[in-house]
Amino acid sequence: MKAVRFHEYGEIDVLRVEEVERPVPGPGQMLIEVRAAGIQPGEVMIRKGARHDRWPAMFPSGQGSDLAGVVVEVGPQVRGFAVGDEVLGFTHSRASHAEFVVVDDVNAVSRPEGLSWEVAGSLYVAGTTAYATVFAVDPGPADTVVVSGAAGGVGSLAVQLARRRGATVIGLASERNHAWLKDRGVLPVTYGEGVAERIRQAVGGSVDAFIDTFGDGYVELAVELGVRPERINTIRDWQAAAKVGARTYGEGSAACAVVVGELARLAARGELKVPIARTYPLEQVRDAFRELEQGHTHGKIVLRP
Repeated sequence: MKAVRFHEYGEIDVLRVEEVERPVPGPGQMLIEVRAAGIQPGEVMIRKGARHDRWPAMFPSGQGSDLAGVVVEVGPQVRGFAVGDEVLGFTHSRASHAEFVVVDDVNAVSRPEGLSWEVAGSLYVAGTTAYATVFAVDPGPADTVVVSGAAGGVGSLAVQLARRRGATVIGLASERNHAWLKDRGVLPVTYGEGVAERIRQAVGGSVDAFIDTFGDGYVELAVELGVRPERINTIRDWQAAAKVGARTYGEGSAACAVVVGELARLAARGELKVPIARTYPLEQVRDAFRELEQGHTHGKIVLRP
């Protein structure tokens, strides 16, 4: 089968699409023919070696956690799935950017009717991270929440999940994404110099919680706005969080099939919009990451093996 591999840390040019052995499922595992697999900013950091202390790579390394596809083989003791089932889920083995991947049955759920392959294959990391960030700051109808990177893969879901809890949500994003945010019931504010004052003008009062999906000074901004540290959550700036006592709930805090299944059902019913920026064939994985690394994508970029 074809799979994405890199044999050393580096830039985009270390990524290769190689012929590798097709894996065989063991007890409690299924072999999935991948129809869609999302890509993540965190994979860039791992590939560059910037997360070596936290997530070291074993070379040659594969890539990818998110996936959706069709079950083509089941191992012994698999429960709840059979050959031919359409599923979505995740792997912790950095292996979903491939034509086939082995997945534990506890890490998959059935694909709801009406959910596109692209959305199904990009829900896990962004979706569970957004879920965890909202859980961390616990917004309610009386709260005003600011979300940085509000049009990105995680932020675009976090703003919607916070709105579902009844909170007033301020979304920091470029002007070209303001209309999309308004359609989701979010108050858009342009990021950049003077953002603190623009936020104050938009809310007409105090800010109760802050979800940072971008890093680069937003934890400090939350403190400046008077948000209590226990109601600040960042998925990028762990150093700043440690300094002020903010939270760092992310994907690992909600990484389970139950959460993925809940998000998939919301998306299938149209109650959670998952924007897909663009899809690429597996062979164009370098182009996919080139677009991702520009940092201005609205929504998810998805590989289609």
